[in-house]
Parts: sequence; structure tokens; C-alpha cells
Amino acid sequence: MERKKLPIGIEFFDNFKKDNFYYVDKTGFIRDLMNTRGSVNLFTRPRRFGKSLNMDMLKTFFEFGTDPALFQSLEISKETALCEQYMGKYPVISISLKDVEGTDFQIAYDMLGSIISEEAGRFGFLLESPRLTQAEKKKLNRLIEGEFEKAFSLHSSLRLLTQLLFKHYGIPVIVLIDEYDVPLDKAYQDGFYNEMVRLIRSLFSQVFKTNKSLHFAVITGCLRIAKESIFTGLNNFKVRTISDVRYAEYFGFTADEVRELLHYYGLDEKFDIMKEWYDGYRFGQIDVYCPWDVINQCDKFLEAEDAPMEAHWENCSSNAIVQDIIETANETTKSQIESLISGEVVEKILIPELTYTDLDSEDDEIRQTYLWSVLFAAGYLTDAGKPENSIHRLVIPNLEVRGIYEKRIRSWFKSEITSDTSRWIKFCEAVKSGNYIDFQQLFNEFMSVSISIRDTFVKKEMKENLPAGKATTKDSKKQNPSVCFYHGMLLGLLRAEGSWSIKSNAESGSGYTDIKLEVPANKVGCIIEVKYAENGTFDQACNEAMKQIENGGYTEVLKQDGMKTIHKYGIACYKKSCKICYELE
Repeated sequence: MERKKLPIGIEFFDNFKKDNFYYVDKTGFIRDLMNTRGSVNLFTRPRRFGKSLNMDMLKTFFEFGTDPALFQSLEISKETALCEQYMGKYPVISISLKDVEGTDFQIAYDMLGSIISEEAGRFGFLLESPRLTQAEKKKLNRLIEGEFEKAFSLHSSLRLLTQLLFKHYGIPVIVLIDEYDVPLDKAYQDGFYNEMVRLIRSLFSQVFKTNKSLHFAVITGCLRIAKESIFTGLNNFKVRTISDVRYAEYFGFTADEVRELLHYYGLDEKFDIMKEWYDGYRFGQIDVYCPWDVINQCDKFLEAEDAPMEAHWENCSSNAIVQDIIETANETTKSQIESLISGEVVEKILIPELTYTDLDSEDDEIRQTYLWSVLFAAGYLTDAGKPENSIHRLVIPNLEVRGIYEKRIRSWFKSEITSDTSRWIKFCEAVKSGNYIDFQQLFNEFMSVSISIRDTFVKKEMKENLPAGKATTKDSKKQNPSVCFYHGMLLGLLRAEGSWSIKSNAESGSGYTDIKLEVPANKVGCIIEVKYAENGTFDQACNEAMKQIENGGYTEVLKQDGMKTIHKYGIACYKKSCKICYELE
């Protein structure tokens, strides 16, 4: 029997059955929604956790003309009375605001208008409806054409569309709005936040407030924007965040769902590594995996069983919020970030409702609280257990997200250090000339202003330090996150020089050296091996590094490349300090 295809990037529900894609059944969401819904229902979840697919599932289930066969054998099909009452019985308006952006307000305004016009075009048949007046048909035609200002404004466009559909069918309309907060985020970044808030507030107020043509609405996004900002005056408004117990299992994959998926594709042995990298999110009282990661990594494993683990979710966004909190961190915040990346817990009172204007607050405490709250809502932090007295015990969910913090720290570190030109030139000269004393002094000075990894994470995850002198494989280096952190910091500093040839984890002799550096103009080469000095055992770690260089024959490749002067550096790092051993070949 042919296996189903992995649903990478599939956002339309009907594609799963029609095109034979694997589907993790989330149709129980429909049942729970109908049993507990309000008139307006907001669901906030991090990106790539299935919000858009669930919204299209709702559209497919409720909209007139749906194919009941699409839901056969799925969980919702067991609810026969509910299916009989609701399936295929409603007009549905469904739009996504994920593409509403622009360098100024007018461009974003036009983009929103285009999206609403496109949705109105799905209902062009209303132009032939005997139940609409000619004046109403004229308005609809202008809505389809995007001529908003001639008979009505963009602000009232969705309300108008619900009224026309209700008049035609005699049945109130279901409205689905996906990624509602994206226009606000983009507007904040581009400097027209207040104008966009006014537009979204007016649009939502008109379609959701005292609208007899509306049956109910579902809205999704990453952040819970303050009600007073855009949901003013809405009654029976229900918000379901990642902290709520209800609906927790419908966004993301549970452990059982991941096991079942892996078993289906013959990848049972990959469960533990999947858990390390992609699990750890706490929604309500359930541990959840990022589905985007799981599906994409399964695809990698089907292509090659020994495929390396990759950070798929990381590449879906700029991760600017992590960079922002690192760049603006005071000493207290830096210490807390160090705790987090070391696998420890940080306790915070978070803001449940957010406004982007808090980012610009002159009150550092308000600004920092906002940043922590966004990190939590967007999936960069998660609860280590049930919050008590509004205090969240925050942790980094998994290895992938931890890597995002490390990359942002290294990027900030590199920018901060290289901006001091005189010290930077002295550092580069020390590395090139073999002046390990200046090399060590300057690297210690640089690390003193950075964020370090503490011992906690290493003790919990990294007990496989190799014996002294044993040649290291490329894969075993990747397994040691503490070494990788310092390795990455040093690598970024050296690569900033620009004219040097630098390779990381380069094959040399009988193993892989951390950093191979060549200065072609001077025929100078360097082998740099980085070790983590657990509990501050600098001498032992330095000796291990130097023995590994010697026993692995790492300098041979430099000789083959014509390097006349070869420097060997063994570097031991612990917290914010290092020690460097040196030999001239």
C-alpha cells in the first residue's frame, strides 16, 4: 500500500484526502468549539502550530456545499447530531491578514483592501440574487472591484459582506480571520502603528459588535492584543491562549501523535531525538511538539536516515524579538538569559494583554516585562509547570529554540566586539602572530561583557566529554552544546576579519578540528581546538585540546596547503573565562 505524503506547507484541509497527505486528526476542535464558543473567539498560538490549517478546516466543515466525505473516519464524524446540524449549513467569510504589510500605511491599507475584495469575489453569485436590491448589488460589485470609498469605506466592508450574505441565505454568517495581529506587528516595525490600530479596531468593531448578520467568529494570531486596543466593546468575547487548558491539544502535536506519525513512516527510533529538539512547549496542561519541525524533519529522515537535526521553525521568522531583548538587556536580564540557556527556570509575572507601544516605554521595567511576555506568547519560552499566583516559571522549550538564543547572542557579541576597532585589530594580530597571552587576555575581556553558558545545562545534557587525546568526529562535536557555544563565539569573531580563510569542523588528519585558520598572504596557519572546562578545570581541558591536535594530526592539512608558520591553540572555556595553551609547529 502506498504511504501517504508528508503535508509540508499544506494549509487547505481538502488537500489531505484529495491528494493523499498524512493528517493528524484535529477535528475534535470543531466539537469543542461548538460546545463552548462565544460570539467572538480568539485563539493565540506561536507561528507554525497549525492555526491556518485549523481555520481552513472550520471553513470546509461549516460552509455551504462542503463534501461530507472529507470528514469520514475522522473524530468529528462520530458526532452525528452535531454534523447533521452544522456541517455545510452556513455562509463563511474567511480571510488571512498574514500578507497585510507595506512600507507605509497606504500600501498596507491597499493590501488589506485587496484581500477583502478577493474574498468578496467568491460571492459574485450574489450579483444575481433576487433577494438583493440593485443598490446592494452595486455596493457588492464595488466591493469586489476594490472601490471602497465610492459607496462605503474599507472599515465597513466585512460588515457589508455579512449583511448581503445574510439577506441572501437568511442564515447568519461565520467569520474567520487568521493572523489578525500580523498587520499590527508590521505597522509597528514600519512606523504607522497608530493608523493600523485605528483601521483594525474599526473593521472589527463594525463586523463583530451588534451585528445581527453574524453567527459567530473565530480569530487567530500569535499575540493577545489588548482588548481596549482593537476589541473595544465586544461582549461574549472569549480568549484562548497557550495557558488555557481547553483546546490545548488542537494546536501542535502531542507525544502520542508524534509516535504514531513516526511509526507510520518507519521512524520509531527517532522519537527521542525529536523530543529533544522539538518538544517542550506547554499548552495548558499538555506538552506539545512544533508540528512544522516534526513534519519537515521526518521528510529529512526519509531522504537520509542519518540526516542531521535542523532548526526548521527558526527559519520561519526573523527572531528579532530575541535580538531585541539581548541588545537592551541590563545586568539582571543578562543573568536571567544565562540561566535560561543553561536549562534553568526564570520566574516572571507576564502581561496577558499586550500593546506594541509598551516596547517604546521609557520605563525599563515595563519594557522588559513586555519583552518577556512576547517571548512567552511567541513560543521562545514556555511554562515549566502550572503558573501560581500569576507567576510563570519560564524555560526554553527545546534544543532548537535554545540555538536561536545562542545565535542571537553570538551575533550581538560579534557586533559589540568588532565595533571597538583598536582592540579588534590587536586581537586579530595576536591570533595571527601566536601571541597567546594577548589572545587570552582580549578574549577574556570580550567574554566578560557577553552572556555565558553556566554549568547546569552541561551537567544535565553533556556527560559524554571525550577522553584526553581521542580524535573527535564531526558529529560528536555537534552534540556538545557548551563547546558549540564558545566555538561559535570565537568563530564569529575570526570570520569578521574578512581576508582570512576559516573553516569550522574541518576534516584534518584523522579527525575534525574545531577551527582551521589560514592567512594566505603571510603563509600563516592556525589550528584551534575548544574545550569546555567543567567546574573550572582549565589546565585539564587545555591539555586535552592540545593532545587532540597532536594525536589527530590536525596540522598536516595546513602543511599541505603551503602554510610555513603554524600556530596550535588549545582553548578551555568556563562561564565567562578562558585559558589558552599554545605551541608553535
